[in-house]
Amino acid sequence: MTQLPDGRYVDDAPYDPQQSIQQLERRDLDAPNWLLVWRKFRTHKLGLISGIFLLLSYLLLPFMGFIAPYSPNYRNADHLYAPPQAVRWVHEGDFLGPFIYPITAEADLETFQWTFVPDTENPQRIRFFCEGDSYKLAGLIESDTHLFCAPEGATLFLWGSDRLGRDVFSRILYGAQLSLTVGLIGISVSFVLGIFFGSLAGYLGGKTDWVINRVIEILRSLPELPLWLALSAAVPSNWSPVAVFFIISVILGILDWPGLARSVRAKFLSLREEEYVRAAEMMGAGKGRVIRKHLLPNFMSHLIASATLSIPAMILGETALSFLGLGLRAPAVSWGVMLNDAQNLASIELYPWTAIPMLPIVVVVLAFNFLGDGLRDSLDPYS
Repeated sequence: MTQLPDGRYVDDAPYDPQQSIQQLERRDLDAPNWLLVWRKFRTHKLGLISGIFLLLSYLLLPFMGFIAPYSPNYRNADHLYAPPQAVRWVHEGDFLGPFIYPITAEADLETFQWTFVPDTENPQRIRFFCEGDSYKLAGLIESDTHLFCAPEGATLFLWGSDRLGRDVFSRILYGAQLSLTVGLIGISVSFVLGIFFGSLAGYLGGKTDWVINRVIEILRSLPELPLWLALSAAVPSNWSPVAVFFIISVILGILDWPGLARSVRAKFLSLREEEYVRAAEMMGAGKGRVIRKHLLPNFMSHLIASATLSIPAMILGETALSFLGLGLRAPAVSWGVMLNDAQNLASIELYPWTAIPMLPIVVVVLAFNFLGDGLRDSLDPYS
């Protein structure tokens, strides 16, 4: 070793590429597992972008009332099926900042429809951090401050309005609170049941395994959609939207656990013969401790990947039930409830913006699938 004038030391030994490679490999082996997972996950670009998008979406859920310019059920009777209004910045060569042109409804005597004519001579600036309809921030704090609002005496329908004159953009934001949350509640119920019954069947075996397998086979043999419809139709119509939301979430979770239970059972059948499991049993560890401390941690990577791939199925299940009128009901707002108003193909042909709620469903489902693929590849960093 040679000491430099600045106090640093330099190795005098000749450079050995093979030794450098071995040092890098040793550093990877000594690195914590989460760091290896992160290194591999960030190389999966679609999974990384999807994860960031979903994280931001869930973080913004408590603040949707602040972002939305209107309340979800605010009605403007003079602007039924109003088209989307473009946000502009320049008017006749002058920069005005974000503004819109007010629209006025006029009757078309040839088609017997209302047409909306923009007043291009009267630009109206969009207001920011303004007072509007009241809402509860994070469901707890009462507030009436919005990020942006329509100009005084004008409307601001970024994605148009529906048949009752309600803002589609605001309703999509509020609908995300229910549509994205139903997947988390449903997957929680599904995972508790699937892990519990699957671990019992795989670890205990015998009659317990036989009974649980028969229950799984019976549930999987039932047609899924008709069973959803039957259980949802049994929900009393006089229940509050919150009660219906939770019961729909629980129903989706209860019907989804057999697939996960079968995967857990198959994994436990192979893991229970491992030497470390036999050693724990010989040292007096109980069945619950063996399952909780030794078997489940070795299966956690698969469970995490399965969760991200199962949440989209929950979201689509709620959307399908609400679309058919058997899930969440008005005045509750979800993407499925909004699509229920767009069942008429003739209305979609005339007012295509009423079908916009299907776009966030497609984007969120694809994001969860890409995230699940990325996690599935990276949770086994040595593969």
